[in-house]
Amino acid sequence: MGLLNEKKQEIIKSFAKHEADTGSAAVQVALLSERVAQLTEHLNVHKQDFSSQRGLRKLVGQRRRLLKYLRDEDLAAYKALLERLGIRGV
Repeated sequence: MGLLNEKKQEIIKSFAKHEADTGSAAVQVALLSERVAQLTEHLNVHKQDFSSQRGLRKLVGQRRRLLKYLRDEDLAAYKALLERLGIRGV
């Protein structure tokens, strides 16, 4: 179960740098963060859903790599994104 199209468009619109921006690192991290939150909620109910646990670990790893890239390229944008998403203590 992925993100609903309306929710996805809302996230893209709020994190995009310009009108046609759909794939910048910030947008991708925001989309992954929403998906991670959904899977975490699912796993709170279905504790033995091991395939979803694996999927969650893969998404968190992908998000971590994107955040590392963003941190190396633009530290100010990285810190602003972390604060906005509330995923780490800055």
